Amino acid sequence: MQIRYVVSTMVFWWRENRLSLEQECEFLRSQGFGVELWPSIKDQHECRYERHNWPRLAAATDGMLVSMHSRNDSPTLEQWNEQIECAKLLGANIVTDLQGLGVPNGLRGNGDDFTAEVVKMAEDNEVMLCLETGHLPVLKQVGRKFPSIWYCLDTGYANLDSEFSFTQYVDELVPRVAHLHLTDNYGRTDDHEPPGVRGGIPRQNWDYLLNALDKHDSDVIGSLEMSPCMPDVMIRQASGFLFDVMRWPNRPQKQPDYAEVNYNPT
Repeated sequence: MQIRYVVSTMVFWWRENRLSLEQECEFLRSQGFGVELWPSIKDQHECRYERHNWPRLAAATDGMLVSMHSRNDSPTLEQWNEQIECAKLLGANIVTDLQGLGVPNGLRGNGDDFTAEVVKMAEDNEVMLCLETGHLPVLKQVGRKFPSIWYCLDTGYANLDSEFSFTQYVDELVPRVAHLHLTDNYGRTDDHEPPGVRGGIPRQNWDYLLNALDKHDSDVIGSLEMSPCMPDVMIRQASGFLFDVMRWPNRPQKQPDYAEVNYNPT
């Protein structure tokens, strides 16, 4: 089993600005993490994956493990093609959801043509699509239809579903999980707390997930997907739980000169 770790740019929401991408990436690089890019800055509409931004994205993430969260504005086929080509340039996989693939309620006859086009574009560009946790029967239906699609298991979502248990999500999806969103909540709303909050996902569920990944010898990207407080606080808290308490493998290593790198975009 191999788990490599990235941090979602969600942790920088409300602090990032149009000029802060390079500083964000340098900060994460100094902490030993890769980056999961969100398509835009919080409450702004310009998409990072538009072609004119590619040189900047490539320079800012040079040498980093990169994943991309798909556009969440019901992207067209043209927009899908653009972000898939961006992912190819960055060597990234793309995490998307049922809505983004055009199948919020399942595949229905000719209604899956859009999804088929997106999947083919990804296959042609050798970009992995990871379908983020949604309603479990629909995820399985899409996976049966399109064997090249992998799954992103979102621990927070799996903790909230009243129909299917956390362990059911793990059992059903883990053979094809290539991406994890590592987040926590108190069972009421998907508030993206750092993993390990008191009263959040039970420790036995974290153990169950790690053991299942190990059993299947999984090669996955684990993304810390958390909402602010301060980014360094969230990363430190999540890391302490995952690596010190739970003993997850392959802890990212801080760079020797990390103390000289500060994150202060304002």
